[in-house]
Amino acid sequence: MAYQSINPFSNQKLKDYPSHSDQDIQNALDTAEKILKSEWAQQADTRIEVLRKLASSMREQKFELAKLMTLDMGKLIKQSEGEIETCAKIAEYYADHAQEFLAPVSYETDLGEAWVEHHPLGIIMAVEPWNFPFYQLMRVFAPNCAIGNPVLAKHAGIVPQCAEAFEQLVLDAGAPKGVWTNLFISSDQVKDVIADKRVRGVALTGSEGAGSAVAEQAGKHLKKSTLELGGNDVFIVLDDADLERAIKLGCQARVNNAGQVCTAAKRFILHEKIAEQFKAGMLKAFEQLKLGDPLDPETTLGPLSSKDALEKLTEQVEKAVAQGATVVTGAKAVEHPGNFYAPTILENITRENDAWYEEFFGPVAQIYVAKDDDEIVEIANDSNYGLGGVIHAQDIERAKQLASRVETGMIWINWFTDTTPELPFGGVKNSGYGHELSIDGFKEFVQKKLVVVKSPKK
Repeated sequence: MAYQSINPFSNQKLKDYPSHSDQDIQNALDTAEKILKSEWAQQADTRIEVLRKLASSMREQKFELAKLMTLDMGKLIKQSEGEIETCAKIAEYYADHAQEFLAPVSYETDLGEAWVEHHPLGIIMAVEPWNFPFYQLMRVFAPNCAIGNPVLAKHAGIVPQCAEAFEQLVLDAGAPKGVWTNLFISSDQVKDVIADKRVRGVALTGSEGAGSAVAEQAGKHLKKSTLELGGNDVFIVLDDADLERAIKLGCQARVNNAGQVCTAAKRFILHEKIAEQFKAGMLKAFEQLKLGDPLDPETTLGPLSSKDALEKLTEQVEKAVAQGATVVTGAKAVEHPGNFYAPTILENITRENDAWYEEFFGPVAQIYVAKDDDEIVEIANDSNYGLGGVIHAQDIERAKQLASRVETGMIWINWFTDTTPELPFGGVKNSGYGHELSIDGFKEFVQKKLVVVKSPKK
């Protein structure tokens, strides 16, 4: 597998990276196993200090790290800087709560005294995507660092600069070599790592196909796994919504990171009473987007991450139109040396159209119109995915009731699907299983050991 940094704004190659060999992998596993058996796995205070230093150093290097992201995969520089700040907050969150989360938990029992201790599970294999090059790594590193689990990480092939930089950040924060190991390896090599008896857990964020392959291998070898896969998230706008706010947030939620977000708003389900107004507002907002260099702070829509991404999205939209979808605006690649796709709105998509069930990873919004809340739920739940979702309404009780009926792992009212360290992140259906962030994410890869002291009187 080739690891190359190619600037998606110009399609100029920046740097090639050599792949790691099978021997490199064995060396990494040996080192990780030594870490697991060392004092590191027993010294929570030391691990907490690493997380605090990591948060501090990422803030100090915010612009340099953000620029690496933008050069690797095209994220707008302001959004890249925001991602670095989010990473720092995640590191601080687990530093603040590690002792609390690791503390033994007492259980009442007639047998006597009982408690559950929390210990490292073992070596974790992480397979991560390119769309949030540092955030995705931090979501795995921070809780596992707090627990004491060493991590081997395979990052996406198009963000090698970020992968390399993150490992160095961890080392510079005081972690010994082997706590986090970056590996430039192939999918076949990942399978071999998962099969190794020293590896006890697998965390993947990526495509549905990649998740299925990793889950199969993890299950075959009885390894705990978590999967965060694709999404086809709904952005529901009810007839009493604050339309101006809903339009603003909806457009932001669709084009953030050039639309390359698993939890991006993708299917806009609009109550028929406000559908035309919302569509007109979205069209105007899309027309005002400024395409350009993602390093330019004035740019509001950057390129897609790669030529492959642009080709896939172009084919998807062309197929959707061929199967009956109507183009409101866009639906074409932009003539440019980089990987730009015009902001697009599609409507009149039926269940017979493949687009109804597909995830569009780019600035493409799908509009659906519903006559009432029941039809809104029917459209929303007729999906293979269930990651995030949004409801905009002024009647909060009505929105809460609707939220309970939508089949999804997360849903936000009067906002967009967001992320914060203290809230669990995870989906249902083909969007995966397990959680990251919060105490839920911490518990995924911790060994829970029950200890019981039998009462002599029982």
